[in-house]
Amino acid sequence: MSEKTILVWFRNDLRIHDNEILSEAIRKADHVLPVYVFDPYYFKTSDAGVFKTGSFRARFLLEAVADLRHNLRKLGAELIVRTGDPAEVLTQLAEEYHISEVYHHREVAPEETLISENVEAALWKMKLNLKHFIGHTLYHKEDLPFPIKDIPDSFVTFKKKVERDSTVRPSTATPDCIVTPAITNPGEIPTLAELGVPQPVDDTRASHTYTGGETAALEQLHQYFNNLQNCTQKNGRNGVTISSGLSPWLAVGCISPRQVYWEVIKYKRDHGVQNTEPLMLELLWRDYFRFMFKKHGQKYFRAEGFNAEAPEAASNQDELFEQWKNGQTGVSAIDAAMHELNATGYISNYNRQAVATYLTKDLKVDWTRGALYFEEKLIDYSPASNWGNWAFIAGVGNDNKSSRFFNAAKPANPSDAKNDPVTIWLPEL
Repeated sequence: MSEKTILVWFRNDLRIHDNEILSEAIRKADHVLPVYVFDPYYFKTSDAGVFKTGSFRARFLLEAVADLRHNLRKLGAELIVRTGDPAEVLTQLAEEYHISEVYHHREVAPEETLISENVEAALWKMKLNLKHFIGHTLYHKEDLPFPIKDIPDSFVTFKKKVERDSTVRPSTATPDCIVTPAITNPGEIPTLAELGVPQPVDDTRASHTYTGGETAALEQLHQYFNNLQNCTQKNGRNGVTISSGLSPWLAVGCISPRQVYWEVIKYKRDHGVQNTEPLMLELLWRDYFRFMFKKHGQKYFRAEGFNAEAPEAASNQDELFEQWKNGQTGVSAIDAAMHELNATGYISNYNRQAVATYLTKDLKVDWTRGALYFEEKLIDYSPASNWGNWAFIAGVGNDNKSSRFFNAAKPANPSDAKNDPVTIWLPEL
């Protein structure tokens, strides 16, 4: 009987812990072939010289892939790294390593799902199956109290029904070892220059730097609990709301929402603190936006969104947008936030709300331009959260009535970036 080899296609799930496709492949196959593909599509530049993936986000991704390779090697495995069209790369590897099946985690945004469809079609010609898993959400799609097409558009209703009728599955066990076939050419992780992305220039004034990878993600989670403990000791049992700072690692799957959830549950049980509720709420918001993308798709990328027409737009949009993105509006708070974004790839939740509101409401610039700019700049960019939040602020989203839950994520002190929530950002009315 021939041995079975399953190819594990890593995308936005760059971790060993709570990784269902990795665990399932180990359980069902004799050999596992871990693969990561750098798709040139994500590193292209527009005719105007705008990068789809900016310097800070690209560097964070390279670090995350390098850390994944390091952690796989500690388990006796190897990560194959290639640059190219995933449909071409994966079919070539499937033929070379006599692959029986390919596993991957399903995405929800249109660009990502199209790539999956192209890979699936290419593998089908080889009579190979691309098996889809759900691994980016806190609640599994199959455990929701309603099918995707019937998910409530109201976050309030979604939250009530999910928390009442659904449960969070246990985390998947972390493997002790991984057996790979003989790999002669694992491939080098490309440099930023090879991807066509300029080297970021770090600002010495930045209060925090972000290093990609599961190792750093677990360290950040540990630091969050240390901060909670110190906060509780200083302010009492309930303390005050503090940030986990996990959003960059959640965005590329260096840590899973489910692992965060169960670690928080354990911490609450062991220490009796209550000031973790905002973190749980924000994890649920991430789920909500992903499921909304699965339900509504392209509507989130239209200027009119879910409305009959787009919001009123200024006649000199190009000029106003340039002022906004370069921090030259003349409004000190807005300009400072944009300078910070451009210099670090990160700004606080409150500042994201402020600059997005200013662009759409005060300058009356097409909100999709702001969403695209955040896509380039933010190291914690995630399609569903980013475009869902921008649509909300622009007033063209599918639910513009859940303000009290958005307000719950607003910092007590707008100038305190340390109160930034875990999610990419939560807008408010």
